[in-house]
Amino acid sequence: MSVLSIQSWVSYGHVGNAAAAFCLQRLGHEVWAVNTVAFSNHPGHGGHAGRVVPADEVAALIDGIAARGVLSEARAILSGYLGEAETGPVLLNAVERVKTASPKALFACDPVIGDEDRDGRLRVFVRAGLPDFFRDRALGRADIVTPNRSELAYLTGLPAGTLAEMREAALGLREKLRPGGPRIVLATGLRTPAAPDTLSTMLVCEGGAFLVGTPYIPFTVHGTGDALAALFLGHLLAGRAAPDAAAHAVSGLYGVIRATAAANAREMLLIAEQGALIEPPRLYPAEPLR
Repeated sequence: MSVLSIQSWVSYGHVGNAAAAFCLQRLGHEVWAVNTVAFSNHPGHGGHAGRVVPADEVAALIDGIAARGVLSEARAILSGYLGEAETGPVLLNAVERVKTASPKALFACDPVIGDEDRDGRLRVFVRAGLPDFFRDRALGRADIVTPNRSELAYLTGLPAGTLAEMREAALGLREKLRPGGPRIVLATGLRTPAAPDTLSTMLVCEGGAFLVGTPYIPFTVHGTGDALAALFLGHLLAGRAAPDAAAHAVSGLYGVIRATAAANAREMLLIAEQGALIEPPRLYPAEPLR
């Protein structure tokens, strides 16, 4: 199956398409990667070279793919870091074109806006206009959305401090997604004072609400959200039900992060530990959340 993946690129490390493409390919999917930035590395390393790819260039790349007459082969569009607000309409145009050519194709939107600061608030790191684009325009076209906790709170205007609040926010977000679609929310990076040693991922889908919990590793590495969104989509496209896809995606990524932390590596050991993506060392189940 083929996936049109529109997000960032780094030459060094595994962020954006440099993470997502490999994860999808390792699960057996073709990837048409369109890069919204071309950076030497993630800016979190303290500096980087490169540029944001202008929206018209992103559009031209998508036009070039479409000119090959292959959009009917696409089974999904995956979006991540967009670079600039002007790329938002380009993304939605691509979604419309793919869905017209391939009506069953899914739009999986990772609404990359920011991360959580020490006070639990959203620290926005994208350009002006992108947070509003995701909230006001992209959600209504998406079938799947994969926010972190602070993005979940922003997109819904609801608190997300406890599991109960996160569930209500995820349910609210699900209702904002495309009518008629599967309306799947995968909320990532959840920790609560009640379970400080557990990092959870919450899934809300037609079958209910589920929680996948893994041991919390106090280690920060870039690109984990990009990889998780790709792995979840990849398992869905392979025919797994949403709870099973979430369990395999989270468990596989946990295996990679655990090895990365043990090696104290600066970037995810995605290549060295790729076997975990297919056969996680331990499968953490998606437990129904009541």
